Amino acid sequence: MKKKSRQFQLPQFSALTLLCVGLSITSVFAEDAPSNSTSTPPAAKDQTYIAVGQAKTRKTSIALPSFIGSPPLKAAGEKTLEIVRADLMYMDSFQILDPKGFTDTSAGVEPGTFQMTNWSSVQAEFVFKASMKNTESGVALEGYLYNVGSGNAIVTKRYLASLGDLKTLGHTVANDIVKAISGLPGIFLTKIAMVCDRTSKKEIYVMDFDGSNNRQVTHHKSVTLSPAWSPDGTRIAYSLYAKNKRNIKNVNLYEFDFSSNRIKLLSDRLGINSGAHYHPDGKKIALTMSFLGNPEIFSFDPSSKSVTRLTNNAGVDVDPNWAPDGKHLSFVSNRAGAPMVYRMNSDGSDVRRLTFAGTYNATPSWSPQNNKIAFAGWLDRRFDIFVMNPDGTNIERLTKDQGNNEDPSFSPDGNFLVFSSNRAGQKNVYVMNIDGTFVKRMTYGLGDCVSPRWSNPSR
Repeated sequence: MKKKSRQFQLPQFSALTLLCVGLSITSVFAEDAPSNSTSTPPAAKDQTYIAVGQAKTRKTSIALPSFIGSPPLKAAGEKTLEIVRADLMYMDSFQILDPKGFTDTSAGVEPGTFQMTNWSSVQAEFVFKASMKNTESGVALEGYLYNVGSGNAIVTKRYLASLGDLKTLGHTVANDIVKAISGLPGIFLTKIAMVCDRTSKKEIYVMDFDGSNNRQVTHHKSVTLSPAWSPDGTRIAYSLYAKNKRNIKNVNLYEFDFSSNRIKLLSDRLGINSGAHYHPDGKKIALTMSFLGNPEIFSFDPSSKSVTRLTNNAGVDVDPNWAPDGKHLSFVSNRAGAPMVYRMNSDGSDVRRLTFAGTYNATPSWSPQNNKIAFAGWLDRRFDIFVMNPDGTNIERLTKDQGNNEDPSFSPDGNFLVFSSNRAGQKNVYVMNIDGTFVKRMTYGLGDCVSPRWSNPSR
């Protein structure tokens, strides 16, 4: 590693140190990324990158006939149904049958009020039938999702909504359909946080899962870093270049609360307080701190402000990420000479190196299903997104030949990865399937956007 990286030691704040405290090895080391590796650990011989994923799955066919209701509710029904249809198509795992291919002449939605053979004859595996009625405060939607093969209703729910909140209604229905069919949580009421510089300053922004309804959350007029969602999706922890209580320029840890719309300081210990990631129980936060001198990973209790040191090594340890069961942490360290992904127990014991291939590996993100870890790796003179098993085996490359791709974060159902990329020139946020296909650009006109993080479904 080049001598410049020694300037990362604190408490001295050099210009390079201030650049590095974003706590993504991608940003810490990218400017020094070599064109090829000069040394490869012996274990690297047994670990290679696999080509861009090509996995395809059979799509589940669903029929979505028009909702039944009085003429005044026709527009509301069509709008809600269109939201449900768009959500399910977003998943890329459902085939929504063309309404022109079937005719629903039945006036019933409840079990026994229509012929199931009407839907098996058009090759539908599932059909969602619903009726809408007026209420004093808006509308009531009675929905039934049927397994056509068995004839059983696997979702039977009554939804209440105002006419001004049909989007939430549609997303809720789609979430229930996905949950019933796949067993996984729907993502249609989730959000993505990120850092963008539209105002020429780096602030926290939030948008819906599909890139809509983006808004600026912070207005510090400074540099914010590393947003992280609380497990219940009500708060975001992030870091900020600001002065601490000693009036010294610092990298402090803050938390934004959406319910109160307030920001509070969590930690301004001397040096770095960044790279936060909430424990699945929401009671503690893993982050990198350097108040003892060297950047190490700590477990921080926001209520008591107490910290527990988890790493103790001469290298730089950053990017902690809890496993979904809270029993392990992945992180990045340059203790072996180049930044690589490691794993340890939640108490800091049993540290294991996971990546050996490539030259720079960074920003690990654990799948909600606890079966994959995504990360950014430097290969072929650029950063790309990779996934691997939690033990470091079966590394698969998901992006290639499209600029630098960094900062992966799993969706709460594990089917998607959100990441940042400069493939279009400016850094924007993209979403792709877990097999590297079905890539969508999510941000437009927000300047450079980095460090995207996906929230859990709202509770």
